Amino acid sequence: MRAILVWTGGAALLAAMAIDTLAVIGRNVGMPIIGSIELVQAAILVSGTIALVLATLHGGHARVRLVIDRLQGAPRHVLAKTSRLASTCLFAALACGSIWLAADLWSGHERSEVVGVPWRILRLIANAGFVACTLIALAGLVRGADR
Repeated sequence: MRAILVWTGGAALLAAMAIDTLAVIGRNVGMPIIGSIELVQAAILVSGTIALVLATLHGGHARVRLVIDRLQGAPRHVLAKTSRLASTCLFAALACGSIWLAADLWSGHERSEVVGVPWRILRLIANAGFVACTLIALAGLVRGADR
C-alpha cells in the first residue's frame, strides 16, 4: 500500500511540475497554456494529501523535542500522549470541517472557471486524506506508539 501511495503522490507531483514547466515555456514562446494553474492546484492537492497520509502513517511530522528530550519516565510519557491526542484532535477537526464544507457545497456542482476541474472530486480526495490521518493518529494514540 505504501508503494502505491508513494508512486501516486510522486506521479501527481511530477504532473504538476510538467504542467507548470510547459506553462512557463508556453508563456515565453507566446503560446500560453490556458488553465495551467488550475491543473497544478489539482495535482498538488493529490500529492499533498498523499504526503500528509504517509507522514502520519510513519510518524514523520515535524516535532519540537526541546522539552520532551530532557524528560524521563512518566512526564515524558504524558507529554508524548498529549501530543498524539492533539494531533488526533487536529486531524478530526480538519476532517469534520472539510466534510461539512463538502456536504454543504455538494449540490453546487462547482467547477474551476477555466478548465472545468470538478471541485467535488478534489474535496473527496482531501476528505479521504483527513479521515485517514485521523484514523491513523487515533490508532497511534490507542497503541501508544512513540515516534
